[in-house]
Amino acid sequence: MRNLFQLLWRYHFLILFLLLELGSFVLVVRNNNFQQTTFVNSANVVTGTFYNWLSSAKTYIHLKKTNANLAAENAHLLSLLPDTTNIHLAPTTIKNDTYHQQYEYISAHVINNSINRRNNYLTLNVGTVDGVRPEMGVICGNGVVGKVKNVSEHFCTVMSVLHNESKVSAKFKKNNYYGSLVWEGGSSEYATLNDIALHVPVAVGDSIITTSYSPLYPEGIMVGIVSHFDRKPGQNFYSIKVKLATDFSALTYVYVVLNKFKMEQEKLESLNKHD
Repeated sequence: MRNLFQLLWRYHFLILFLLLELGSFVLVVRNNNFQQTTFVNSANVVTGTFYNWLSSAKTYIHLKKTNANLAAENAHLLSLLPDTTNIHLAPTTIKNDTYHQQYEYISAHVINNSINRRNNYLTLNVGTVDGVRPEMGVICGNGVVGKVKNVSEHFCTVMSVLHNESKVSAKFKKNNYYGSLVWEGGSSEYATLNDIALHVPVAVGDSIITTSYSPLYPEGIMVGIVSHFDRKPGQNFYSIKVKLATDFSALTYVYVVLNKFKMEQEKLESLNKHD
């Protein structure tokens, strides 16, 4: 306390001066409309700037939760798209505008990812408790990502399209000619579309999408665009380089595809193997 009194006594002239300045400022602002308006406007600017900064800080703090909510909402909206229903599976005993829901989507956060190996995988924060099973397709907002490989209770690993054993049934959007998309290593931005015969019209910029032949993905999911093509030596097929729509170096949220009729389709098709 003694030190406080000594400090006040040492600077009492400065403190008195500041108090008089403050009092004069208050009197000027209170008794003059122009100064009062200017002060209020300046105070509003300062206050507005502070609250804007505070709001931005709160938004950043809750960004992860916001992104998760948006991913869940997108998964729900994807399930409502016409492509997720199968018109041919509509029950004949009820209204004609009622369809079976074939695809549902489970939003997931990518917690680990590799793109520079020969066989690349992702790890997602969803597992069996979320309805995830092996051999389910995985997509993102831009295109195809891969398929689920192994699953635990709360996590799963995904075989990326950037994998030596990955094959995606893909076709030209403009004419439905289809082939097999594989990754041959190297850049994570490009893959190769095989089995396209030479009589098929091909052009740089053509869109490549998923087919209905694989139970992993709905038909029409973006795969990429043709960036280059040439004829394989001694073969009657093109070698087509596709720039992938998915940026594997920046994956954050993805969607696991639940095809409700996948097992039924695979069980039926397996019967043909015995013929």
